[in-house]
Amino acid sequence: MPAVCAATLTAFGAIAGARPADGPLVFAAASLTDVITEIAEAFTAETGVRVRLSFAASSALARQIENGAPASVFVSANRQWMDRLDSEAAIIAASRTDVAGNRLALIASQQAEIPEAPASLTGLPDLLGDGRLAIGDPDHVPAGLYARASLESLGLWTRIAPRLARTGDVRGALALVARGEAPLGIVYATDAGITDRVRILVLLPADSHPPIVYPAALTPAASDDARAFLAFLGGRTAQAVFRRHGFSAADGTGLDRAS
Repeated sequence: MPAVCAATLTAFGAIAGARPADGPLVFAAASLTDVITEIAEAFTAETGVRVRLSFAASSALARQIENGAPASVFVSANRQWMDRLDSEAAIIAASRTDVAGNRLALIASQQAEIPEAPASLTGLPDLLGDGRLAIGDPDHVPAGLYARASLESLGLWTRIAPRLARTGDVRGALALVARGEAPLGIVYATDAGITDRVRILVLLPADSHPPIVYPAALTPAASDDARAFLAFLGGRTAQAVFRRHGFSAADGTGLDRAS
């Protein structure tokens, strides 16, 4: 279960009656669960303002915002879903800022019989054996979209596509591998660091997919507290938390190894 700060509200029906007095409601990508929770706690400690958090796939959150969910800050795992909300005037374009970056990693279950990390991904189909590759659904989940772009760039997609275990968000892919239900998966490097039940085999080439950045923006419903939280995300305290959790700077620096 994802961590929460004050309350985690994941369904539009559960948040329809949310009141501004409850503090800003932040919608954030599932891969940010741990880091945004810690940042929100630091924000509350500094300001006394309680922050409510909802974590899910960026696609699911963006669609909830489109349907009127009262989020005041949205932090996406890719630019595509933020662009979509921007085109619909569902965010305040001038507030948009990139707050962190990441890398993709090929991970293995600790139960998988893979004696050593491959030098590259070229042998991935053989490495899978009879198993499936767990990834966020490449039709809409950002981690899956990045993974598909990378596998297409490397000439592996047509061989791998029939062997996917698709999940609703990147943490779902991590869980499949951690439980040994899939021998291999592609997740963000930071996700691999939250459990000792998986190991990173190799980082996917950064130039094989669009840059992984996390844009954040206010919605038209944003309060002054929401504006303060968005500013806090780009500040020294929050950026230190991002680094401690393994995220890179938004320009991609600071995450070069699978360690």
